[in-house]
Amino acid sequence: MSFGDPNNPYGQQPPQGQPGYGYPQQAPQGVPPQGGYAYPQQQAPMGYPAGPGGYPGMPMQMPGLLKTSRVLLFIIGGLQIIGGLVLALGGAAVSGSTSSTSGDVVGGIFVAIALVFFALGGLAIFLGAKFAKGGNGIRITTIIYASLSILGGLSNFANSSAAGGGGVAGGLVGLALGGIILASVVTADGAAWFKRPRY
Repeated sequence: MSFGDPNNPYGQQPPQGQPGYGYPQQAPQGVPPQGGYAYPQQQAPMGYPAGPGGYPGMPMQMPGLLKTSRVLLFIIGGLQIIGGLVLALGGAAVSGSTSSTSGDVVGGIFVAIALVFFALGGLAIFLGAKFAKGGNGIRITTIIYASLSILGGLSNFANSSAAGGGGVAGGLVGLALGGIILASVVTADGAAWFKRPRY
């Protein structure tokens, strides 16, 4: 076959207006025209403006520091509820062991502190559970909770060091956990997670 052979499909180009080899150049009636032989362009699904790496259409994933804070909230909440149970049982034991008014007052104080522990533990578990779908209100509540945790750790640290240093470790743990939770929700990634659009 020579270059000008009419049987050679690669030798000569067909004149304009005549269909060539391959796929048809015009789309059938009702089908939008396609550019070349490529697959049709796909529209990204709506609902997520940007996902991992900024790719449109991909659902955003919870940042790693937020996942860590979520686990910490569950652990802290569980420990606070256990502490509340211990305090409530201790208050009941103190109140039941003596028939004096002072025993009832001490037992009542223990029970009141236990109720605060129950409330804070329930709040921590609630916040951890809402991290997946919660909005900016959950973020703000978490900031308040973490700030209270930091203040509690500072108070515990100051009281322990003034009293001889028995609870310094507890104060440091409270400071560290509150700091991690606070840092996770005030960073740009954490703020973007809670402010992302939900459809």
